[in-house]
Amino acid sequence: MKKIDSIQNSRVKQWKKLQTKKEREKTGLFLIEGFHLVEEALKSQDAVRTLIISENIDLPQKWNIGDIELYTVSEAIMRTLSETETPQGVIAVCEKITYDVPLTNGKFLLLDGVQDPGNLGTIIRTADAAGLDAVILGEGTADVYNSKTLRSTQGSIFHLPIIKGNLKGWITELKKQNVPVYGTALEHAVPYQEVKPQGTFALIVGNEGSGVREELLALCDHNLYIPIHGRAESLNVAVATGVLTYYLRG
Repeated sequence: MKKIDSIQNSRVKQWKKLQTKKEREKTGLFLIEGFHLVEEALKSQDAVRTLIISENIDLPQKWNIGDIELYTVSEAIMRTLSETETPQGVIAVCEKITYDVPLTNGKFLLLDGVQDPGNLGTIIRTADAAGLDAVILGEGTADVYNSKTLRSTQGSIFHLPIIKGNLKGWITELKKQNVPVYGTALEHAVPYQEVKPQGTFALIVGNEGSGVREELLALCDHNLYIPIHGRAESLNVAVATGVLTYYLRG
């Protein structure tokens, strides 16, 4: 275990840079914080590269640290690295995981321009709970490694493949594998209950304001909507995703 006391330490400065999307994309690394997220990361495919803990913090004995780099830092450094108001005193530097996802007989969620980090994290958590096989992040979607997104996933980021991709290409390949593709729309769509769950599917949900792009909706087998029985104009995209994924999985 190594100890760092100075905020000016070069390693601290490098960790701090990981709060920016540019540095995360450059290095393939990202930060997570809090006991729950770190514990989930430790269970996942050697995702954790480095553990950073505050002085006087004891790590749970059940954690399998193995050969992971371990640093203790001052509370001042922890506050510098943390993006929460009340740091729990534990941060991990993680490596982005790459996946090879088979397209046959799967359950997939495609996101078209979901911009709110909290919504994105909740959607990923919902996809995990519903047992989906992958979440595909299309153009305009928030950064999955944003700290708010990561916290909202509650660790689900480490449980299933999260992939950035071209949605048109994914739709084409999924249809080649006879995976039904469903869009979500308010017009030129059918109530979701009219579609019979088949166990394999791809669902596209879209931007909080404008929805799924028309060019993608045109490629779908069916476009679905959730009936509104009250006076609300629409459902939050994360809530709608939960309703539809649980229905379509059967």
